[in-house]
Formats: sequence, C-alpha cells, structure tokens
Amino acid sequence: MAVGIFDSGLGGLTVWNAVAQQLPDQPLVYLGDNANAPYGVRDADDVYNLTTKAVERLWQEGCDLVILACNTASAAALRRMQESWLPKDKRVLGVFVPLIEALTERQWGDNSPPREVAVKHVALFATPATVASRAFQRELAFRAVGVDVEAQSCGGVVDAIEDGDMILAEALVRSHVDALKRKMPKPEAAILGCTHYPLMQDTFQDALGQDVRVFSQANLVAASLQDYLNRHPNMRGAGTVAKFLTTGDPKRVSARATQFLRKDIQFQAA
Repeated sequence: MAVGIFDSGLGGLTVWNAVAQQLPDQPLVYLGDNANAPYGVRDADDVYNLTTKAVERLWQEGCDLVILACNTASAAALRRMQESWLPKDKRVLGVFVPLIEALTERQWGDNSPPREVAVKHVALFATPATVASRAFQRELAFRAVGVDVEAQSCGGVVDAIEDGDMILAEALVRSHVDALKRKMPKPEAAILGCTHYPLMQDTFQDALGQDVRVFSQANLVAASLQDYLNRHPNMRGAGTVAKFLTTGDPKRVSARATQFLRKDIQFQAA
C-alpha cells in the first residue's frame, strides 16, 4: 500500500532513502518536479499551485498519504492545503513537524502552552522561500518560549547539489555558515531546513564546530512516518507498486539521482 513522497527535485531522495530503510516493506512512490525546480526562488502562490498538482498526481498512483519532502512546499503551501483544499480521506504531511518535535522534545499533538526548552540559540539554514515564509519560527513559537532563531538564506546550494557540483556546494555552505555566524556567533543548534542539505551535513558540522548540534531531517521524518502509520494504518493507500516519477527528462534525472544517492535509481515520466 503505497505512500507518496514529493519534492521539487532530488533533495527528497534523502527522505526516501531513510524511509525505505526504516520501512523496507512499504511501497513508496517518489515524484520529483524537476522540470520546475528549484522551488526556493518561487513565490508562495506558484509553489502552492505546483505542489497541489504534484500531490494530485500521487493520488493517481494510489497514495492517500503524501509526504512533502520539500521544506519550501511545507513552508509555503502545506497550511493552505490542509485548511482549504485537502479532501477528508487524504493526508499531506510536511517535514517541519519532526524537526519541531526533536527540538522542543514534545509531541506535535501536545497542545499545552509554550514552555522553556534547553536550546536557546538556533541557526536555521534554508532556501530563500522557506526563510521568507517564517514558517519554522511560527511553528516553533507555538511550542517554545525564549528561543532565538537566526535564519540564513542559502542561495545556490540546491542548484549546485542538483548539478552534481559538490565542490561549489561545499564552498557555498561554508560561506553561508560564516554569514550566519556574523549574526549569531555561538549557535547551540542548527536546523538543516532543506532536504538537499543532509548531503552536506559533514560540511555544515565542520563549519559550525563540533559543539553545535545539527538537526537533519531525513531520519527524523522516517521515524515520524513509521509512528504515524502505526497509529493510522488506514492511510496506507491502494497503490502497491514502488516507482520514481519525474516531470523532467527521466534519463537525465535518473543519472543525477544515481549519482546523488550512490545507488541505481531509475525514473519514469510522470
């Protein structure tokens, strides 16, 4: 019974990989909107329209539950989708929730008043659109008090990773960390707010220093999905076939994906 995983490009494959390891018997349908990537430089309405179209395509594959493995889509489109668009028999989940749970050490369904948490100074590294949405800060404020979040827009990193230019990606990461440190010299924790960034986690960690706790999303999302499916087994959809779909050129995307994950990944046209 298939679960859908959507991203604007290849970054969501880090989530797919973690979910596949955590739930090896769960069929997964991955959809990358590579023809329109990256989303991080698009406005909120554009991201919303592209995301709803992609989710509808995954519904056609029998995926009643879709994970938005894209921080930009989660930040710019998810709340609007859940409030005014989503049918009652479907679910769309974002990637912020597991991060907030880990950072605040409280479950998402805990609606008690905001309270003090151990970490006071948090660096957020994300795409320009995610930073502009302030979605992470908004969700965090519902659950924690006294936390200073400094956001750093990481322009160029996603494009470099998608192009396979890891030397450029590393240089950009170090530049963005330096810029963040000029605003917040001593962060206690860092959020990698883009599903591409786990590929650069060692670089982020090295540039930030080993005393900074770095929160990456893929494993957190996988564990959260397993818990959700245990509690909502009816949300395993009717689909039974695992596949990779792309709005881009399947041959090119397959080659990039294979390089990206260092395992053979074959896409077909969406």
